[in-house]
Amino acid sequence: MKNVIFVIGLVLILSCNQKDKKEIVVSKNENKTEIIGEPKPRVEVDYSKFYKEAKEYALRNNLNNDKFILIDLGLHSGLKRFFVYDFQKNIIVKSCMVSHGCGDNRWGATATKEKVQLSNEFDSHCSSLGKYVVLDRGVSQWGIKVNYILQGKDKTNSNARNRAIVLHSWEAVSENEVYPEGTPEGWGCPAVSNESMKEIDELLKTNKKVLMWIIKS
Repeated sequence: MKNVIFVIGLVLILSCNQKDKKEIVVSKNENKTEIIGEPKPRVEVDYSKFYKEAKEYALRNNLNNDKFILIDLGLHSGLKRFFVYDFQKNIIVKSCMVSHGCGDNRWGATATKEKVQLSNEFDSHCSSLGKYVVLDRGVSQWGIKVNYILQGKDKTNSNARNRAIVLHSWEAVSENEVYPEGTPEGWGCPAVSNESMKEIDELLKTNKKVLMWIIKS
């Protein structure tokens, strides 16, 4: 009888230990999931040809030879896709989030976070690809109340100035990446976070006629 009771007790102990072990593993897995979350897409874009062409374009057109801005609308809008490149150091000195136009979707939504709509037409509410020259500093009703006029230099963005497409900040744009969520979409202006605009403003106050190139990789 004592042997039977001993065997039953041993089975119960082992069963409880196994249950505890399983619960611990599940708990670890749950914690791991919470820490990792949804992985970001692996984005490896070689922009070297754009840097080279931008430098040649800047030299040829008497533009700023120190700094250059590249915006890649081919990337998910929840990722950083606004890059300030230093021609002299051959490195990206700043990257940040940037919005694009909502097109025929609702203003402020993220309907085209993975597939941006593009247009150079008036009232399209779209962003336009192409090279721009960053011109005069002005007053904005958005963000930190500062904007910069953009002069489109290509057929794809020739209406930018008349469409009032400017570089400005917007409270709705995050300072940090928000993937898999997207960045709220406006009416075609490249808008960055308030924090980023403060840095960019300082850069543009001392660097005139900077080339901005909006691409879709």
